[in-house]
Order: sequence, then C-alpha cells, then structure tokens
Amino acid sequence: MNWKLASIVAFVVLVACIMWMGIVGSLFANGPVTIAVQCAAVLLMIWARVTFRLRSFHAAANPTAGGIVTTGPYRFIRHPIYAAVFYFVAAGAAAQPSVQSLSAALLAAVMLFVRMRSEEILLIESYPEYAPYAASTSRILPGIF
Repeated sequence: MNWKLASIVAFVVLVACIMWMGIVGSLFANGPVTIAVQCAAVLLMIWARVTFRLRSFHAAANPTAGGIVTTGPYRFIRHPIYAAVFYFVAAGAAAQPSVQSLSAALLAAVMLFVRMRSEEILLIESYPEYAPYAASTSRILPGIF
C-alpha cells in the first residue's frame, strides 16, 4: 500500500469532515462537559506543537528530521495532535448529535486512524527506535488505545 498517498487522501477527507461539521453547526460544543473537552483538546494540541517545536507539518505524514519526540504529551500518547482533533470533533458531535454530525465524526475518526497508521509505518521505516516506543505508548487514549 502507498502509505503517503493514503495519508494525503485521509487528510483531505478529514478536512472535509471538519468543514462539513462547521457548515451544519455541529463542530463546536454547547454544554459545559463538551466545551471542557474541546478546551482540553485545544490545550493538548498547543502542548504537542510546543513540544514538537518548529518541525513542519506534512500532508503526507512524512517523518521529520531530528528523531522521534518522546517528551511532553508524547510521553503518554503517540499522536497527541491527532488525539486533540479526535477529542474536539467527538465532543462537537456529542453536543450536537445528528446522523450528519455523527457520520462526519465517525468518518473523521477513521481518517485520523489512517493518518496515524500511515505515519507509524513511515516512522518505523525511518527510525528503528519508534517500534519500542510505539509498543509502550497508547495511540490517542493513555492506557487504553
């Protein structure tokens, strides 16, 4: 499988899902719990970006130079930025449940998984130390998944 292409397609579909949720009014939470989840997701994303420093974003999930990052939120989860997107979208769909919002959130989750899997395969090819790190760290939910 061409994991770079899969990653690009997943990115495009993910962005479309998020835009769709914004258009239909189900992206942003409206209750105290779901708003708290979205605020936590934003803080997690900021923490991950600060920890990741100035490394660039790649639509094809290409590994960046400089080795793997295992500090900050990366100590607990391998994909904190993807996790933050997942938490944000899931909270929006939970706050505004409809067939459209839940379908878009589910499709976004699948696309995030494709991105994570693509990135993991590419990281294992580039950094042999990634496999043991991945074996000891959850993808998006600490201690669970």
